[in-house]
Amino acid sequence: MGQPVAGNPTQYMMEKAFIAAGLDWRYLTCEVPAAQLPDAMRGMRAFGFRGGNFTIPHKVAVIEHLDSLSTAAELMQAVNCVNRVGDQLIGENTDGKGFVQSLREVIDPAGKRVVIIGAGSAARAIAVELGLAGTEHLTIVNRSLPRGQELTDLLVTKAKLQAEFVHLVGDYEVTPDTHILVNATSIGLGDAGAKVPVALDTIVAPLVVADVIFNPPQTWLIRNAAERGCTTIDGLGMLVNQAVISFKIWTGIDPDASVMREALEEFLGI
Repeated sequence: MGQPVAGNPTQYMMEKAFIAAGLDWRYLTCEVPAAQLPDAMRGMRAFGFRGGNFTIPHKVAVIEHLDSLSTAAELMQAVNCVNRVGDQLIGENTDGKGFVQSLREVIDPAGKRVVIIGAGSAARAIAVELGLAGTEHLTIVNRSLPRGQELTDLLVTKAKLQAEFVHLVGDYEVTPDTHILVNATSIGLGDAGAKVPVALDTIVAPLVVADVIFNPPQTWLIRNAAERGCTTIDGLGMLVNQAVISFKIWTGIDPDASVMREALEEFLGI
């Protein structure tokens, strides 16, 4: 295990991928206060930036400064990737796409029943993309009743998906008909011992268990699921795939995903 690299993991991956692809491009990390977002977007147009990634608190606020949205971003009403096409800025969301791409490496979500713990931006993106990928049924599990119900209503009314909301009290018991369990909360970020509110005795093979947390990649949920014979997917693949998708959107070139994975592992010191 090496020493972590200072900075931004996505920037580190992108810069390594640009070099590997022979592109004289740069990925800049800019901190923009919420009140200055309109000025930043005008600057993005004026400087001719090819695109950019956006994170909290700008994922929703940036929409009014764009010319159009992809189908997924429109459904989610959240943008994390912007692409310039001519003089137009197009909003996209790669959060869920990166997850689904990782998931497909071990299981096709089409026709499957999926449980998602959480109802924040990651859960929203993942749920919408799973629906677009043909998932049969989604269960949203969340402690906050208003937020969980809001996401479920969006999935049912706007995305036309089969979805239900379970108000979390105590530990969630995974039902035997569940194919895929996803932790889409921030539980475990920077804390490998943080417990996800799921009853361990209901996590049994052949359940596929995924966690969006990439640091550390071996979270409490991933470790325990693996010990119980489940197939697991850590958050590293999701983050790499998000970067791969953004790279392709901006450059039109398929990057070397292995370069990005190695860069991320080097960044995290693992």
